[in-house]
Amino acid sequence: MRFLRKSFTGLFLMAATLALILFAVNMVSGALSARGDGDDRRGGGRERVFVVNVLPFQPGTETPVLTVFGEVQSLAVLDMRAAVGGDVVELHPAFSNGGQVNAGDLVVRIDPSNAQSALALAQADMTDAQADLRDAQAALILAQDELDAAREQADLRDKAARRQRDLLARGVGTAANSENAELAASTARQSVLSRRQALQNATARITTAQSRVARIEISLSEAQRNLADTKIFAPFAGVLSDVSLVLGTTVTPGERLGQLIDPAKLEVAFRVSTNQHARLVDEAGRLRPAPVDVVLSVLGADITIPGKLSREAPVVGEGSTGRLLFATLDDPSSVRPGDFVTVQIKETPLQRVARLPASAVSSAGRVLVVGDEDRLREADVRLVRRQGNEVLVRSRDLVGQSIVSERSPLLGAGIKVRPLVPGDADKAPEAPKTVKLDDAERAKMIAFVEANTRMPKAVKDRMLQQLQKPEIPLEMATRLRGRIGG
Repeated sequence: MRFLRKSFTGLFLMAATLALILFAVNMVSGALSARGDGDDRRGGGRERVFVVNVLPFQPGTETPVLTVFGEVQSLAVLDMRAAVGGDVVELHPAFSNGGQVNAGDLVVRIDPSNAQSALALAQADMTDAQADLRDAQAALILAQDELDAAREQADLRDKAARRQRDLLARGVGTAANSENAELAASTARQSVLSRRQALQNATARITTAQSRVARIEISLSEAQRNLADTKIFAPFAGVLSDVSLVLGTTVTPGERLGQLIDPAKLEVAFRVSTNQHARLVDEAGRLRPAPVDVVLSVLGADITIPGKLSREAPVVGEGSTGRLLFATLDDPSSVRPGDFVTVQIKETPLQRVARLPASAVSSAGRVLVVGDEDRLREADVRLVRRQGNEVLVRSRDLVGQSIVSERSPLLGAGIKVRPLVPGDADKAPEAPKTVKLDDAERAKMIAFVEANTRMPKAVKDRMLQQLQKPEIPLEMATRLRGRIGG
């Protein structure tokens, strides 16, 4: 028994060893055969053809559109502030956020009592000052008359003194009379000096009175202005904003009462890069009034408002880059200050450029062209402008040729493709060809189909339904004729 057990064990091990050797030989031979078959397939197998979408390269005139984002703001914004202090006694009926007022409407009225009292005091002071001025003017006239009379008196005294001197020289007069005449002339001249001093004082009094009148006129004008400032009018028609004022509120001078915005004078402010700004100026460096479209998205719908470029900011601004531009709107009724909008600026049209999908051009500026025998080749193009998911390119050698619209890692130079021009897939398929049957052949085909037990019931019913028509598809008729004839 032990001998038999050891014999069977040895036979089993020998058989397992032979099986493993045969398996290894089979694997090696299979690998060698597969390698040889692979070489044969590479040399004579069927080439794979890729279906690609193509577009014709058609250069023409394209207008690039520069897309940026901006904010709507008003050209006419007024901060209404109280020029004088006091209690608010009257408000416009529409004095609230969003309220509309017309030009010249009384918006706010402050208690005018203090201003009226100040104006009355200034008017009283003006009356006194004007009276003092009239008195000074009358005193000046009197002083001038007194000076004239003193001068006449002095002239008479001088003549009398000369006559006494002449009489004394001829020996007729006396020395005492001559001295008295001289003293009288001297006294008259002294009187003239006194009257001149009085005239000077009268003139100075007029100057003082005029200065006082001028000062009071300033005070009177200020009082009148303060009284007028108690009424705040709307300088233009607009909408009120940031209003938080009620009747009875005490305001201080300079306090902000609200903001008036003109909704009919709106513009869009947006920032562009330096390179983009260079495309929006003319040869002289001035900003061109290029047309723009301002797009406002409202609940998924886009509202487009036309406009044009108007001006640019004179400075870049601290911490900013590029250029700040402004565009006016033709019809700003659909937007409000503060709206965030998309601005589409139409640049100068470009000549001899083609519009292609961005997926058709590689990062190196190369495209795939369908060449001879529908094989791809690469060609260089010059990228002129990017337009969202499209690009504007320029090339003189690709006019009229087919360009692959969507590149992929599977496509490259030398690959055979089947071009698919856009629109071919939308064409209606051709109707299948039909043939007309006579009654005998139709009955023969119907009997053949009904007698076929291996055909599914749904297929049999559909074929019988088609056989009832005057004409049946040619392919179906050919197949039935072949089977019936067999």
